[in-house]
Amino acid sequence: MAYKKKTKKTKRQVDLAVAHVKSTFNNTLVSITTTDGDVLMQGSSGRLGFKGARKGTPFAATQIGGTLAKEMVAMGIRSVEVNLQGPGSGRDSIVRSLQASGLNITVLRDVTPLPHNGTRAPKKRRV
Repeated sequence: MAYKKKTKKTKRQVDLAVAHVKSTFNNTLVSITTTDGDVLMQGSSGRLGFKGARKGTPFAATQIGGTLAKEMVAMGIRSVEVNLQGPGSGRDSIVRSLQASGLNITVLRDVTPLPHNGTRAPKKRRV
């Protein structure tokens, strides 16, 4: 069997990144992408060791932001656009932790999906 030589992974130099934050009541998920949409890194509160109800807390979101910010600075990312989605409590604390770690936040967008008319209402109750 022939030995295949592995190609070495190159560190990408990216100036601008997009942070997609999905904050639910139970968890906070963050994925850092390029402007084209290629995922560079991702993190969640479960990945950091939080379990149960603590995953949805603002403190867990702050910890996610701090760890991802360290990796982003090492990659050379200086400015970030943030897309916030969902009603959870980790929305604001992610933005604060990214800003506190020295990243420049250029755009804050709320991309929470809103129904234009919603689903059909249930039929009237007959008593």
